[in-house]
Amino acid sequence: MARTADPARRAELLDHIVDYVAEHGLSTLSMRPLAEHLGKSTRVLTHHFADKEELLSATMARLEERHRAWLRSLPGWDGSERVGTIIRRTWQWQLKEENLPIARLIHEIEGLAASGRLAGLIPRLLSERTQFVASLLRERGVPEPDALRISTLANAAYTGLQIDILTTGDRERVDEALDRLADLVDAWVEAAGSSVD
Repeated sequence: MARTADPARRAELLDHIVDYVAEHGLSTLSMRPLAEHLGKSTRVLTHHFADKEELLSATMARLEERHRAWLRSLPGWDGSERVGTIIRRTWQWQLKEENLPIARLIHEIEGLAASGRLAGLIPRLLSERTQFVASLLRERGVPEPDALRISTLANAAYTGLQIDILTTGDRERVDEALDRLADLVDAWVEAAGSSVD
């Protein structure tokens, strides 16, 4: 009878895999080099993950858990700060040198998903991010239709600005645009909230 994989060991392994994929990329992920990097045999990986597809799915789910946990830990997420302030804090954190690999990994996943190369593995990190940000807006009194609209616009603009800075390196110009986006989101939130008073 096969042993059941230990959930704690699997979670720890997934954290190492997320870090590896952030450094080496997702599109070229192969079990053997991954196992060698982790100092494990491929049998250890197949003990925890039936195949590469399950490994990819679990890795993206773990990335999403870590990313959202970090966002929720931001000062002000609880409603004590304006949404624009949270946008600025997120921007500064994601563009720190030590965090850039995760930002680049998220954009790689977006590209793979957009090109249809994830074959049904669209992670919650992408598919549910509109609802994730909309929940932050609803907690600040923004009604549902407006929360979804603002979240969609803010996510798209934020992603575009981050890709711009990663490809051009023009920090001053893109930082100014991000600051304007944060102001716009605050104005949209205020207008949407006042419309229901």
